[in-house]
Amino acid sequence: MTLGFCAIASSSSGNCYYIKSETTGVLVDVGISAARIVKSLEAMGDSPKDIAGVFLTHEHVDHVRSVSAFHKKAPDAHFIASEGTASGLDEKVRTLIDGKLFTMGCGEEGCKHILLGDIEVECFSLSHDATEPMAYAFRKDGKKLVIVTDTGCVTDEIYEALADADLLVLEANHEENILLYGRYPYQVKRRILSDVGHLSNEAAGKCLCRMLRDLDGTKIPRVFLAHLSRENNTPEQAFLTVRNVLEEEDFFVGRDLIMEVIPEDGHLCLTEL
Repeated sequence: MTLGFCAIASSSSGNCYYIKSETTGVLVDVGISAARIVKSLEAMGDSPKDIAGVFLTHEHVDHVRSVSAFHKKAPDAHFIASEGTASGLDEKVRTLIDGKLFTMGCGEEGCKHILLGDIEVECFSLSHDATEPMAYAFRKDGKKLVIVTDTGCVTDEIYEALADADLLVLEANHEENILLYGRYPYQVKRRILSDVGHLSNEAAGKCLCRMLRDLDGTKIPRVFLAHLSRENNTPEQAFLTVRNVLEEEDFFVGRDLIMEVIPEDGHLCLTEL
């Protein structure tokens, strides 16, 4: 196994992803209870002591809910975030994890690449209404795993990071018509649909079309649609819309890419690269 991936949780209610090599384990976000994270790790034969680092994408509660509680379960794990995300954490949380909190940055002066154990990690900026949100790409032995959620649009920087991914976790948050005619207040709808909101199913499909055009058959990426809204989407709707967008461009699931939808309560089967 070069890299393994498991979605412990993925939705607007809470997010946590597990990436591991043969010697190193890391989490992306801890937006659910520490007890649930520990239980999920144990179900895969691992434990919190196997976690070398926790990469935080931004300070919204569905991504940082159990920073303090998980630190107590894994006191040796490093917590890595942007300066903005770190400053957005509760002061008590920052104090508790002091000495284990490290920052990365996408600007000229920031540390954009790190090596944690045997996994190389690169950060890149997201377009979301948070303080300096970041996403991460993980590399080992020529394989690349990228997680992109909580972004209102796919910028050139984001696309460059995901374009050659072997495994891509990509946000398909909402079906636009369901959102528009749903019960959310107008301002909330505007926020979600904005360039600092969340990717729609259609936007995810268009991103994948661009990726597949550029790959031109050189690899068949594995794609997980993620961070679905409980209110404005369903796994079936996300898959259908994205598949339709792909087929309009003559790309087909099973031939040009492997595609699945991550359910809200996760997908505890470890996918290996």
